[in-house]
Amino acid sequence: MSDYYEMAKKWQKRWEESKVFKSKADKSKKKFYCLEMYPYPSGKLHIGHVRNYSIGDSYARYKRMKGFNVLYPMGYDAFGLPAENAAIKNKIHPGEWTLDSMASMRKQQKELGFSYDWDREIASLQPEYYKWNQWIFTQMYKKGLAYRKAASINWCPGCNTVLANEQVEDGKCWRCKSEVDQKKLEQWFLKITDYADELLKDLDKLDEWPEKVKIMQKNWIGRSEGVTLKFDVVDENGTNIDEIETFTTRADTVYGITYLVLAAEHPKAIEWTKGTEYEEKVKEFIKKVKKQTIIERTAEGKEKNGIFIGKYFINPFTSEKCPLWIADYALYEYGTGAVMAVPAHDQRDFEFAKKYDLPIKVVINPDSFDLDAQKMNRAYAEDGTMVNSQGFNGMHNRDALDDIKKLAKEKGWGEPTINFKLKDWLISRQRYWGTPIPMLYCDKCGIVPVPDEELPVMLPEDVEFTGHGNPLTTSKTFQHSKCPLCGAQARRETDTMDTFIDSSWYFFRFTNPEHHSDMVEKEEADYWMPVDQYIGGIEHAILHLLYARFFTKVMRDLGLSHVDEPFSRLLCQGMVIKDGAKMSKSLGNTVDPSDIITKYGPDTARLFILFAALPEKELDWNDQGVHAAYKFLNRVQRLTENDMERGFNIEQMPESLTNADRSIIGKLHKTIKKITRLFDTMSQSLAIGALMELVNDINKYTTSGSGTSYNKSVFRYLLENLIIMISPFAPHLAEEMWETIGNEGFVSVYQWPEFKEEYIDKEAQACEDLIHNIRSGIQSVQKLTEIKPKQMKLFIPDAWKYDLYKLVAQKFSETHDFQTIMKEVMSDPGIRSHGTQVSQIINSVVKNPSKFPKHVLSMEKEIQTIEENRDLLGQEFDMEIEIIKESDAEENKAKSGLPSRPAFILY
Repeated sequence: MSDYYEMAKKWQKRWEESKVFKSKADKSKKKFYCLEMYPYPSGKLHIGHVRNYSIGDSYARYKRMKGFNVLYPMGYDAFGLPAENAAIKNKIHPGEWTLDSMASMRKQQKELGFSYDWDREIASLQPEYYKWNQWIFTQMYKKGLAYRKAASINWCPGCNTVLANEQVEDGKCWRCKSEVDQKKLEQWFLKITDYADELLKDLDKLDEWPEKVKIMQKNWIGRSEGVTLKFDVVDENGTNIDEIETFTTRADTVYGITYLVLAAEHPKAIEWTKGTEYEEKVKEFIKKVKKQTIIERTAEGKEKNGIFIGKYFINPFTSEKCPLWIADYALYEYGTGAVMAVPAHDQRDFEFAKKYDLPIKVVINPDSFDLDAQKMNRAYAEDGTMVNSQGFNGMHNRDALDDIKKLAKEKGWGEPTINFKLKDWLISRQRYWGTPIPMLYCDKCGIVPVPDEELPVMLPEDVEFTGHGNPLTTSKTFQHSKCPLCGAQARRETDTMDTFIDSSWYFFRFTNPEHHSDMVEKEEADYWMPVDQYIGGIEHAILHLLYARFFTKVMRDLGLSHVDEPFSRLLCQGMVIKDGAKMSKSLGNTVDPSDIITKYGPDTARLFILFAALPEKELDWNDQGVHAAYKFLNRVQRLTENDMERGFNIEQMPESLTNADRSIIGKLHKTIKKITRLFDTMSQSLAIGALMELVNDINKYTTSGSGTSYNKSVFRYLLENLIIMISPFAPHLAEEMWETIGNEGFVSVYQWPEFKEEYIDKEAQACEDLIHNIRSGIQSVQKLTEIKPKQMKLFIPDAWKYDLYKLVAQKFSETHDFQTIMKEVMSDPGIRSHGTQVSQIINSVVKNPSKFPKHVLSMEKEIQTIEENRDLLGQEFDMEIEIIKESDAEENKAKSGLPSRPAFILY
């Protein structure tokens, strides 16, 4: 067990006792609400979890130190199918299993030192939480946003239960392997489509969301403008038997319709074939299609399958009789469940038509040539000139769109329509471990919501988990109730809610979880909401975020909140990869952070996971990186062993400070500026890299090898600022070091250092760089020659080279173009006289700009700096150093010297 582990326990206890991270609304302070997607309690944490929470915690700590009033809570998304499956498998109540998992996760989260306000913890399994799921459901029902209708479900006849899509494997029940059927079942929906336009439009407000997430949401909502067309359905004799509707965005292709396909789930598919020679074949085909997932049915490149149903439809634009088919690529959830097919101008339709020898009719030609339907080997899906389209022939197809829509409306063949891919949210789940839907069924009064004063409808305890049927139906106490309207016997709804309900508003509950008289305490919610930084996986980019946005808008319209959008800024962290695959329990490739925490301490785990990759990038797990992080923290801690003194005042820097002092202070302030900027852009990995560079610089400052002693008060100033900046990443070590150097209070809530440009002494830094270049040059020669020279001639470049460098420095801010810079410097007569050398120097500078000094010293300053350090360098390398101006030197080597990089000879 490491010292860092014991150190962490010490500080976690102190934090908990002092309530240092407790948040409270304070209108005199600017708030900051930081939140990770609250986790499903599936047992122990793995490194993927640690990454997610370390990103959020480091940012919350940073914002706290920046003076914000930070709300940073934690809770558990505690309902769900895995707990119910565990109950069936292990003969244990899902609540018991979930509470054990929550306790395990909470323990590890606390061991890692995350700065949550644990007093705000919530869990969706708490009746005081899911009461409000039920309350808002009844409010939606009263407003017409919640309704009941028949919908298809996966039915396992062996288990006598409904299955979620993920429980169907190759068309069979995951548990008993029975063939899964499709059944119609009355279920509850939320009318999210009422908010489709607003959900789409308000994506434009989310400037700090990843563009790819907004595109995914836009595509899911899928707004499209087109026309809904009506077709008469006829039998083989042309007798009208019904009508069918289809939606299209391509009204310009209606004259090219040659067949129409129905989705396998379309009710007319069975109705129109009943009692005909096609009935059994159609039923068999439908059964086969329903075993496929939507992804399988619509995958690009997959061969499409279909079957003719013996019926036809009349295309009103052409009066042609065309065949009706069922096809696996048509989906009932999209549009009307019927798709008009124009094979000449849609690749999917083209492939289907070729396979089943269906007619192909060209109605749009390219501008440069005419298409021949018989010779086409692919669909033409581009724009062009209309043909075979009666009065629209010769028109550009896009110009004809509106006129064709008008014709359809005038003739009664169709209506202009705005359509959405988004469908209403089916929330019914035929299982126990979720929020009971608070509705009653009365023979006299019909469907009646449970009154507010009777909420919550509690989950009963007298249930059996057999894997057969809905466990709620086994309860003798749950189903029977009384109608609140007439007092007669009534039956309770036995469906529970989709667990996405729980996560669609929990962020509101965190603003005041102790408020029990309302769903949210409005004043607190108005202060804290919206969430300023939301963090979670890309796998939740569509449904969870969409449902949370929908709930937020409904809550606004119910007067519970003032916000339109729940999350101002979104970060989708990258996955942790191990053995070439995403780290997950199902793949068995997880890493338990407990071993790392015990051996190396939680700060090591946090630092490694944050340094290994930028938050939004994938992270490849590497055990060696953990040890490297541990070694770095040891280096940081050892800095407290150096001598130090109080008393340095950055605002009154004494004249006695050396170049080394002024240089390291400048490096500190550059680091403050850099890390602050990197934190603001959620680039923790790069911020840690900048801290590592600073630690190297501080170590060089205290152990330069020159025999000089560092300024002990300057060192303390450096160390205090380092401790503050490392605190978000390694908070336990930071607290320990803060205390070790005699400071009081918690560094976790200390003020973040402020960058000051005036403390960056560019000349002092340049002087330090000059001596560093000389020292490095000597070391390189010694390493290559393996000799120990006793004398050194060091050549100071001629004055014109300093004038050249100053001119180049001015131009470098504008361009690195060789010709432009040459033209500028050659305008100086004193430089032009050294033409060939000037050209060579500038060419070298342009090719290697990193070697050009950030600040060009004067010749006099370089001589002074070298003179001041001559004895120290001589002692360090045990040699005599002679300083010679280039113009006085006899050696040809002297001409190769440049400002900040003088030439030298060792012998």
